[in-house]
Amino acid sequence: MFRDDALTDDAFLGGRLHLWQPRHGYRAATDAVLLAACCPALPGQSVLDMGCGAGAASLCLGVRVQNLALSGLELQTAYADLARRNAARAGVALTVVEGSVLDMPKALRLDFDHVITNPPYYPTVGTPAADPGRNVALHEAVSIADWIAAAKRRVAPLGWLTLIVRADRMGDALAGLGRNMGSVTILPFCARDGREAGRVVIRARKGGRAAMRLLAPFVLHDGAKHPGDRNNHSPQAEAVFRRGAGLGALFN
Repeated sequence: MFRDDALTDDAFLGGRLHLWQPRHGYRAATDAVLLAACCPALPGQSVLDMGCGAGAASLCLGVRVQNLALSGLELQTAYADLARRNAARAGVALTVVEGSVLDMPKALRLDFDHVITNPPYYPTVGTPAADPGRNVALHEAVSIADWIAAAKRRVAPLGWLTLIVRADRMGDALAGLGRNMGSVTILPFCARDGREAGRVVIRARKGGRAAMRLLAPFVLHDGAKHPGDRNNHSPQAEAVFRRGAGLGALFN
């Protein structure tokens, strides 16, 4: 488990949510907030966060949408414990189960209205991260295709899978969806206007029949370059990161 002096206290959603995160381990940032903002969950529905880490995406979603039945799957014991602590602190009900996506724990072999996930997408080749927990969280010990195959098995008929990946892994993510996940919509995120997308959110519906859609890029920052230490989020991004706004309208 993480000692208290090994943690930082980080504010999300303009201070509506505070999370303890390891000072030197895997730390959630914008990916988790964007993933939560794109999930179309409604009050009373069930959500599984596969690879929930310290709970950032689940809890951002739980703060925005009330009365969700939130569950998380996490491989690493220390992070699972931290997710439980963060959920209790936030006053958001989140059931965290330890286990592997390749051997889904019995408690999570259910149909969920929504599955959200930020799968590890860095190839295992190359220099590993210095911190073992960060290395496990980031590097692709399980292929993206296998990860997504496990995720879609947990989606109820006509339920939704929402995932975020690095843009250069979009092809692998789409290949993992297979034939039974349709109504695929892709939302690219770019740092600034005119830049290449660095991340994409992919949303798909089990049994959906609508044609695939590629949306206009969502621009995270204003201007051509970062003006020193001053925050320069675009107004749309500011609404997401500071006020917890959802991005569901972009998918309609």
